[in-house]
Amino acid sequence: MLTREEDIDVHALRRQGWTISAIARHLGRDRKTIRAYLNGRQAGVRAPAGPDGFGPFIDYCRARLAEDPHLWAMTLFDEVTGLGYDRAYSTFTRQLRARDLRPACEPCAPAKAGRRR
Repeated sequence: MLTREEDIDVHALRRQGWTISAIARHLGRDRKTIRAYLNGRQAGVRAPAGPDGFGPFIDYCRARLAEDPHLWAMTLFDEVTGLGYDRAYSTFTRQLRARDLRPACEPCAPAKAGRRR
């Protein structure tokens, strides 16, 4: 990934007539990287690694956790795996936390208040 300054340099050098190979040598980067930035890739913006594997299961998880806020994540993981979820358990629990899908349980709140996060 190029820095913002390198991205500016790449475009400036190209406008001056430099070849992609010459720019790559000058900046110490691969030609394919330079070509990608000249073709519109933006500095500092990371492209998604792939499609969201958890997206189709959000509504199901939200509904199941609304029914039972104490449902174990492993039980829910087994259910969504049966429905076609193909990622790891650690990825599944990270998505549950990141999307804040587990509803708050008022009776459990005082017990959790002393915990560190």
